[in-house]
Amino acid sequence: MQPFAQLPAPLPASVAAPVLVAVGHGSRDPRARATLARLLDRVRELRPGLDVRLAHIELNAPLLDDTLAALAAEGREAVLVPLLLAPGHHVTHDLPAALAAVPGLRARVAEPLGPHPLLVEALADRLAQAGWTPADSASRATGVVLASAGSRDPRSAATLRRIAAALGARLGGTPVVAAYASAAAPTVPEAVAALTARGHHRIAVASCFTAPGLFAARAAAHAPWIAADPLGAHPALARLVLHRYDPARTGRPAAPATPSRELAAI
Repeated sequence: MQPFAQLPAPLPASVAAPVLVAVGHGSRDPRARATLARLLDRVRELRPGLDVRLAHIELNAPLLDDTLAALAAEGREAVLVPLLLAPGHHVTHDLPAALAAVPGLRARVAEPLGPHPLLVEALADRLAQAGWTPADSASRATGVVLASAGSRDPRSAATLRRIAAALGARLGGTPVVAAYASAAAPTVPEAVAALTARGHHRIAVASCFTAPGLFAARAAAHAPWIAADPLGAHPALARLVLHRYDPARTGRPAAPATPSRELAAI
């Protein structure tokens, strides 16, 4: 498995710093927008003075197109941080297309949130909040399904498998199977069945979603045992948003690190 990137040194915020535009997918679930707003409040607490704005690809205001047009009118520079877990059509097509439609705006697209140790920290903590204990990590009876939205882009599935492997290691070697709500296989019920066939009868569902919504609710409903909440405004996720923003702001790649150094850095 390729090593994760080391956290870069924080950069000072200033009025000249590019605006951090956190881009969510959008959801008909009214809790989704409020959840992302709380996440960005945490980001602002971590980086006082930084202009942080929320935008959505669809379904919720403010829409990304409107946000980008407003920034161009203000003469600002921006970094778009996808609140998405892996590469897919939204990251590789929709966001660049939205920027191309506003040629007067200087902006860049940051990496999606996964994979990274901070994401794994948040996933493990949400499982612990749902009832996962150290004894469960030591038990051969347990297994975890890592549920996410899914994408036809093969890079997305590869990313989720990396996240699943890192979460399994974090949980003491517990088997973790990535599963998807749409567009890819296995589904959550199929992943549950596969773990059951391997002798695991205490199966939890880890929610690899940034906010509540239809897919997250469906995944949780298939949990035979416990289901974790979406990542939401977890402190580690707020730190991860800034970790994605900083290299895109400066144009410098994050330095490679060994796994032990990665964990020490967070």
